[in-house]
Amino acid sequence: MASKSSISRLIAGRPGLLLRQASVWTTLSGALWPVQAVLVAWVIQGWASGSFGASGWGAAAGFALLGLMRAIADRIAGRRAFAAADLVVAEQRKILLDRESLRTDRAISSADLAALLSEKLALLSPYVSRYRPAMARVMALPLILLVLTASQSWAAAVILFLAGPLIPVFMALVGMAAKEASARQMVEIGDMNALLIDRIAALPDIRILDAAEKSRADFAALAEGVRQRTMAVLRVAFLSSTVLELFSAIGVAMVAVYVGFSLLGEITFGAWASPMTLGEGVFILLLAPEFFQPLRDLAAAWHDKAAAEAVAEELEARMTREAAQVLGTGARVERLAGPPTLVMAGVTVTRGGLRHAMPDLSIGAGERVALRGPSGTGKSTLLELAAGLLRPDAGRITVAGQALDDANADGWRARIALVPQSVHVPDLTLREFLDPHGQGADMQAALDKARAASIVAALPEGLDTRLGETGAGVSGGEARRLLLARTFLTGADVILADEPTADLDHETAGEIIAALVDLASEGRTVIVATHDSTLCAAMGRVIDLGGVA
Repeated sequence: MASKSSISRLIAGRPGLLLRQASVWTTLSGALWPVQAVLVAWVIQGWASGSFGASGWGAAAGFALLGLMRAIADRIAGRRAFAAADLVVAEQRKILLDRESLRTDRAISSADLAALLSEKLALLSPYVSRYRPAMARVMALPLILLVLTASQSWAAAVILFLAGPLIPVFMALVGMAAKEASARQMVEIGDMNALLIDRIAALPDIRILDAAEKSRADFAALAEGVRQRTMAVLRVAFLSSTVLELFSAIGVAMVAVYVGFSLLGEITFGAWASPMTLGEGVFILLLAPEFFQPLRDLAAAWHDKAAAEAVAEELEARMTREAAQVLGTGARVERLAGPPTLVMAGVTVTRGGLRHAMPDLSIGAGERVALRGPSGTGKSTLLELAAGLLRPDAGRITVAGQALDDANADGWRARIALVPQSVHVPDLTLREFLDPHGQGADMQAALDKARAASIVAALPEGLDTRLGETGAGVSGGEARRLLLARTFLTGADVILADEPTADLDHETAGEIIAALVDLASEGRTVIVATHDSTLCAAMGRVIDLGGVA
């Protein structure tokens, strides 16, 4: 169960201020209704006694003016509440993205993160904009209306006093089931997103293996699970609304029966005036539904609270989970001076709950080095340590003759070009991607060195083509060659490549190997993590994670 503090944390700062303002305005709107009720009761009393005149028209004008004031107050309250909701969602997305950008733990599913950022965080908005203002109204308006009712009839006040508390009791009971149903729904949504993203990524393999029907059946089963969980949440929501409507209807009906029989003279107790006047009876009847209205609003938003608690619980778990921290701040700074060298001694790091011991190594400027070893032995981890993307638990990493730390990590990364297995191209033209700082370097020469000129020639708009965030329009091998061309252009003197020839045909892999060798021949330090024996042979030195060869 999400703690109260985890829910309160979501609305701290400016969202909390906006919500307090919204609560004041919405409570003010509700507090104006008794004044309108007095005017209505007075007009009806005057009409029944035959004394309705100019003062009656004045009361009608006052009623209309108060109605306008309530509408304005409700509008202001709504704008404040929705602004607070937007801020809460935006702030939580930023906090989550900032935190996840520092993670290097691949055990965290990007599909789960996408579901949390897009679908689940949006469930906080109804809680903030509806439930919180409704709770503020419940804390003030029923008490005000109960006191005003008691000022006219203690019997009617007793009826409201007895009927009112039953609603929160049943809402709390229903809320336990709502929380559990919402939590199960969150899990199903995350599972379906994870399956969808995984299946899209594996679509070529699915077609090759003729497993499309099986994948479709798996996705249909998860979609059915989401439907069932959603219907369970809706059933709980309708149950809470039904319970509230039942008790509020009973309460209003009992007040109406009491007032009706009092006006007929059948009941002669419970009113301060004897007999009860028509104006007093109308005033009480107008207050009774409004006594239950804040509770009705709260019940309508009760499942919003359950959904928000489920999301807050997931957020709290993710925020408190230990994250691997990136060295430095990510700011753009001047390059770190010194030769492009790397030395590791006694380095250990914890990742995915496992502690990895890195080999002691020393790589000089301009060396070509291949990191070799079975999957899971830490090749990619070593590259990330070398780039300052992981903070070691122990040991010392020295780059360009200096100990790698928060002060110089950004300057060191300014000298690095990282070639990952999956290249993500931002939403820029290819020209902007290759030359991000507009240095005007010889782009054609860089493309030729990276064996990527033919790739650009085949694109519909050449260098002005927008490839998008996933590099749509080029294959994985072509995207890596374009990234190598960018390396030639930007002048990075340390190249860290993670499985650069993985899943490529022999010809494409050969072109990437040749480009890496050319980079090294220009005096750049090239370090690759690979299983490829051909790539290992092309490097001047091979390091096994169990020892140095």
